Amino acid sequence: MRFRFSLLFTLISLGVFAQASNNKKAQSFFERAVPLVEKLDYPAAEEVLKSAVEADPMFQRAYMLLADVQRLQKKYADAKTGYRKSVLINSDVPPAVLYSLAEMEFATKEFDQAKKHFADFLMQDASTDRAKKAKKYLQDCDFAAAAINKPVKYTPTNLGKGVNTAAAEYFPALTADGETLIFTRQVGGNEDFWTSQFKNNSWTEATPLSPKINTIKYNEGAQTISPDGKYLFFTGCNRPDGLGRCDIYVSHREGKDWGEPYNVSKPVNSEYWESQPAISPDGRTLYFISNRPGGSGGYDIWKSTITDDTRWGAAVNLGPEINTPFDENTPFLHADGRTLYFSSDGWPGFGHKDIYYSRMDEAGKFKKPVNMGYPVNSFEDENGLIVSADGNSGMFSSNLSDGFGIQDIYSFGIPEVAKPLKISYVKGIVKDKNTRKTIESNVQVIDLKTNRPVFDDYTDPQTGEFLAVMPIGSNYLFNVNADGYMFYSENFELKQGDINKPYQVEVYIERIKPGSNVTLKNIFFDTNQFNLLPASIRELDLLIDFLQQNAGVHIEIQGYTDNIGDYKLNEKLSFDRANAVYGYLIKNEIDSRRLSFKGFGASSPIADNKTETGRKNNRRTSFMITKI
Repeated sequence: MRFRFSLLFTLISLGVFAQASNNKKAQSFFERAVPLVEKLDYPAAEEVLKSAVEADPMFQRAYMLLADVQRLQKKYADAKTGYRKSVLINSDVPPAVLYSLAEMEFATKEFDQAKKHFADFLMQDASTDRAKKAKKYLQDCDFAAAAINKPVKYTPTNLGKGVNTAAAEYFPALTADGETLIFTRQVGGNEDFWTSQFKNNSWTEATPLSPKINTIKYNEGAQTISPDGKYLFFTGCNRPDGLGRCDIYVSHREGKDWGEPYNVSKPVNSEYWESQPAISPDGRTLYFISNRPGGSGGYDIWKSTITDDTRWGAAVNLGPEINTPFDENTPFLHADGRTLYFSSDGWPGFGHKDIYYSRMDEAGKFKKPVNMGYPVNSFEDENGLIVSADGNSGMFSSNLSDGFGIQDIYSFGIPEVAKPLKISYVKGIVKDKNTRKTIESNVQVIDLKTNRPVFDDYTDPQTGEFLAVMPIGSNYLFNVNADGYMFYSENFELKQGDINKPYQVEVYIERIKPGSNVTLKNIFFDTNQFNLLPASIRELDLLIDFLQQNAGVHIEIQGYTDNIGDYKLNEKLSFDRANAVYGYLIKNEIDSRRLSFKGFGASSPIADNKTETGRKNNRRTSFMITKI
């Protein structure tokens, strides 16, 4: 869009606002430059126009066009000089010249002069789209002047020749464990996905992602991957099944390969332009860019959340807390589920697209975006930032001087204030306890503080693997279940002071048979009390689901305590706690003939009562299969 504007101004510059030169040599040079500009041969046009102003130093028209072609080549200091000379020759210039001069002064950090010329421009043009941008630039001048005096630490590092080539690489996407990178590579005008693995402290030689996703006829790009690496959402344009020019598609990983992608369809996609998806860590909310009606500006960030019937809900605009009358792009929601990174040219910044971050509050609303700072943001466009699960590093694409080609992918340390919330993750595999073979099973991770799922999906059908992220600072129910098997219960309590260290687990579940026993790790009582705490309800509901799915199963609910206190009182306490679970099941329409309960007190410890950890493990509620 900026390119089209620049070319438009070039045509204006050739109009009636400036006179031809009386110097025939200078005029001849100028006339030679015009077709070069029209062919977009800016370097050649620049040299000819330099000859024109050398022949006639008062040739205003040539200075204006010379400044244009220098600006289009990002020679901002030279362009500034050209615009200034054209104004000195005759101050009666079109408003666009004042605007472009102010832009060049802004890009070369002459903020006071830029503010003056933007104000002069607005005196002549106060109602056009360019005027709206000029008013925004006035804010940018103040912001940029302050930000440059407080730079953030920024040391970009090229990902290396395993990823980057002489072609253009961009739009990186990273799994939560930091081991798999998927990115877009453009070769011969065709965009495809490539992937690389992080091994031995470097990225391996990238390979094409999958022939089921990459095509010769269409472009694939602007992708996001779920934290567990199992779902790839991406942008596909001009496809036969598309609803608009560009739509969002999804593919599910199946073992070592990917499934056929399919159109996410309405209401996410529409007859308008949808692109740049970003999936939440629980897989239930999809953020994306669209220019559909109802937004704040040209391109806005929207979201859609899966409803109870597992369909995508209505598209919802993120509103003025995030979107502006200008453009927002490249959303990325971190694995913490709360920190959104995106690009915008509408919030105060460095003039064009900058990267911002915003945190979601407890009510689910995003707070006012914060600029990532200088020099992470510069006077050029910044787009497509992603942040690693540990929050320490970001990835983006750029054409820095140490690159291998047109555009490379880099990493850099995220400034401390812009880091997301700390998370951990549980990565594991589910196997049959007896055969040791992997099992396709459902894995759920529930935040017991909010009673919301942070992960609810199936393990890989071929490998039995899963990966679920968990933000630090809450208590999590972890449940694994599969048809015909006992379910598995675990609890993870992640405190704010905990080190961001992932859990690596192997889960063994056994087939349902009499005598099988499961400890319910998420049944909670106050000390010496037997009233079920609210955090217990989710686990109890999972037990109810298990009993409903296995209608012939009878169970015995068992209560246990540690050895602190009177033996008889402990036995009664364990009995009352088992009875509380029994009562909840009866209340929720589980046939009492299928249930029994007992209290065993401290008689059957599973850990050493000499330690607090051991005593905590001994204070437990479990159930045993008595009949199938």
